[in-house]
Amino acid sequence: MFRKDAVANATTNTGGSRGAGVPGVSRRAVTASAVAAAALLVTGGGGGGSAVARPGERQAAGPTLRLPAPTGPYPIGTTELHLVDRARKDPWDPAIPVREVMVTVFYPARTVHGYPRAPQMSVGAAREIIDPLLHPELPKAGVDWAATPTHAHTGAPARAGRRPVLLYSPGGGDPRTMGTTTAEELASHGYAVVTVDHPGDASEVAFPCRAPWRPQVRHTVLRGDPRKDPAFFRALIATRIADVRFVLDRLGALAAGRNPDAEGRRLPEGLGRALDPRRVGVYGHSAGGTTAAEAMYEDRRIGAAVDLEGYLNHPPQAPGEEGELFPVARDGVDRPLLLLGTDGFRDGDIDRSWGAMLAHPGGRTRRLRIDDAAHWVFTDYAAMAPQLQAAGLMTARDRVKLVGGVDPAVSVPAVRGHLLSFFARHLPVRAAG
Repeated sequence: MFRKDAVANATTNTGGSRGAGVPGVSRRAVTASAVAAAALLVTGGGGGGSAVARPGERQAAGPTLRLPAPTGPYPIGTTELHLVDRARKDPWDPAIPVREVMVTVFYPARTVHGYPRAPQMSVGAAREIIDPLLHPELPKAGVDWAATPTHAHTGAPARAGRRPVLLYSPGGGDPRTMGTTTAEELASHGYAVVTVDHPGDASEVAFPCRAPWRPQVRHTVLRGDPRKDPAFFRALIATRIADVRFVLDRLGALAAGRNPDAEGRRLPEGLGRALDPRRVGVYGHSAGGTTAAEAMYEDRRIGAAVDLEGYLNHPPQAPGEEGELFPVARDGVDRPLLLLGTDGFRDGDIDRSWGAMLAHPGGRTRRLRIDDAAHWVFTDYAAMAPQLQAAGLMTARDRVKLVGGVDPAVSVPAVRGHLLSFFARHLPVRAAG
């Protein structure tokens, strides 16, 4: 997790992206926008389907947070996979002899009738999500995090047609579940989206069952900003890149007709045939953005990538020094890369490493910005924080620190729109899909 507590109040844009920035909302309007956004999200306004709790859904003791509905034409199916890499040991716990990764797959469904809506996170994961060291802005009580429904249906049969595959790597300390809003949007427009947890890094990872070497829910080892420890940061990114490449291997096996799930759980009908491993993109937030860009540099299977505010250099070894650029920023890349940032998360390392990336000839890298926004506007917190504020569970100051003052009615479509237009340009869904 890259902690940046700067309030999103900059008005100057550099890097030639001013025309592409998304106008924000003054922080003086934060309270009013919180109330309006909460009302919009509770009704699922403008998104092609209601987000109101339905019969049989779990009811929360406190306010139930809602995710904005996806806007695409396809209903969404979902399933999770437990993937085990027996060629690697876990880097964070010497007692774990293998590297385990949990992923969720979102995909266009043929039908969702009779298939239940999936929760954003499991009960076990929800009990562990609040870590005061990772997100001190979040309320420590008063929210049933397990009660938030998604718009995806567990186990629904996949719609026919090979789909471009997009992998999502979350920010350091964040779980994959906080990337649900964007994943659902992309899936509703025809993509197969795979959100990846990096165990030991993510705040919590819930596995299907216990193992001799770990409990069913595994906690993070992060206890601060990993960029303050250069060796730790190097290991963190290297592990994430290896995780992404391993997941690509297992998705290739799935597309070839094999079941990669460690427990051999039944797969949704047609899921393997819905994946096109020859058309792959990666996007990620913060440490996940670093991972997305560098993984594309290292793996030719990845055809396009989006870095959502991830550094492209290592932290300096000593004060006053400049951190070493990642190879992707040092050498450039011959495939499309989008650098999408905010005005609330700027420092010398971001500007230097992104500037180096943009300086390479060929025009394959583009930089855009969302204004009046902060670092976690790229996650589900963009929609959730205003609801927490409206419920009296988060202060306006903490909301601005987390996601900025921008109204979610602006920020959510902006983030979704930038990602969708980028991947539609470089990894288009075929007309037959």
